[in-house]
Amino acid sequence: MKKKALEETNETEPSGYARESRPEKVVARLRPHARVLAWPTLLLFALAGATGYYFGNLPEPWQNAALLAGAIVLAVLGWLLPLAAWLTKRYTITTRRIIFRHGFFVRTRQELLHSRGYDVSVRQNWVQAGFHSGTVLINSGLEHPLILKDVPNVDLVQSTLHDLMEQASTVMGSRRQEQSALAAESAFWGRR
Repeated sequence: MKKKALEETNETEPSGYARESRPEKVVARLRPHARVLAWPTLLLFALAGATGYYFGNLPEPWQNAALLAGAIVLAVLGWLLPLAAWLTKRYTITTRRIIFRHGFFVRTRQELLHSRGYDVSVRQNWVQAGFHSGTVLINSGLEHPLILKDVPNVDLVQSTLHDLMEQASTVMGSRRQEQSALAAESAFWGRR
């Protein structure tokens, strides 16, 4: 009877890993601050104005075509590529981990579990401080820290990461205590 109760409270999968009793929830989905698109957007407006002013006023038809082709190339290089680069960077913070995705042609995904513990530091320059953004450096003891560049509401992100890491460490500590208690009880049952 007592052994059956122990088996019911044991929350391990057949592989031996502990099951999480709570489902993983998304806390925040972030991108770098949108102000990085300010200069490309100003370039696009200036390019559209200059192209609209000079197109049709040039003496030769091939010059008008070259102006239009040059404007399209500059719009792609100066506005569309920075926009695509901004859209491909995404930081997702869940109740269990941090997920960092980036890359356009080659996609890269990095994950860091809160239960492993890490050090969170924030770096801000004066422009970022004016917009309440900053760069979050997450050092987990690996070679390269995970860098979340130019995150909006950087103070809120830092405090949330500290809270999630503390919550994960208390959950892991309680699990370790439960597992050691179960191991001690099963060792008692094993002796005869």
